[in-house]
Order: sequence, then C-alpha cells, then structure tokens
Amino acid sequence: MTRIKASSTIQENKLAAYQLCPVTYVMEKISGYWKPIILYQLLSGSKRYNELKKAIPSITEKMLIQHLKQLETDQLLIREALPVVPPHVTYRLSPSGERLQPVLQAMAAWAIEDSKDKEHILFSKSLS
Repeated sequence: MTRIKASSTIQENKLAAYQLCPVTYVMEKISGYWKPIILYQLLSGSKRYNELKKAIPSITEKMLIQHLKQLETDQLLIREALPVVPPHVTYRLSPSGERLQPVLQAMAAWAIEDSKDKEHILFSKSLS
C-alpha cells in the first residue's frame, strides 16, 4: 500500500471537507459498494468470515478481507480472534458501527419502497 503524504493539498482539502460537510465524513467511512453491505449484515450480530461470505456470495475473498480490514481500521467493526487451532475469528459492530444502524435501515427501507415503484421496469428489462 502506498503511503499518503500527510501535507499534500489533497489531504488538506479532504480535511476541510470533513469539517464543512458531515456527509463527506460518513462517505469516507462507508463509501464503496461492499462496506454498507458488510455493515448491514453485521446488524444482526457477530459473524464469522464464512458466514459473511455466504451472506454476500457475490463478494470476492480479496474484497471481503480488504473491506473488513478497512472497517476495523476505521473502528466501525471489531475483529475478535481466539487463540485456538484452527483460528476462530468473529466480526461485530463497534459502538460507532452500531450507531450506523438507523442509517443502514433507512437505506434498506428506501430501497424496498423505491424498488416497488420500479418493479415493472426492472421486470420488463429482464424479459427482453
């Protein structure tokens, strides 16, 4: 992984954006395709790696590992590894991650409601 120069203009601009717009801060933490899906899966409680992989079958192992590490670094989830053979690792939301529950549930509710309006469009496209 390349090291980011802390004094770069881009980093200064990002810091200013975080301070001016709280949505920018949220997007930095949970942006991307997979992070919100992983967090959403952990709303129901702690899960092992294979449970997450089964719950999100289209994610690659590389992406799941990468995003779990990023979410841990951003303190949105907690990785617990028991010192046993074979390794027993579980992932759960941190207190900060738990506070995202209303956001993630609102996203899910919006998706359900919005897709109802578009079902006929999605269905007709899949037939053609």
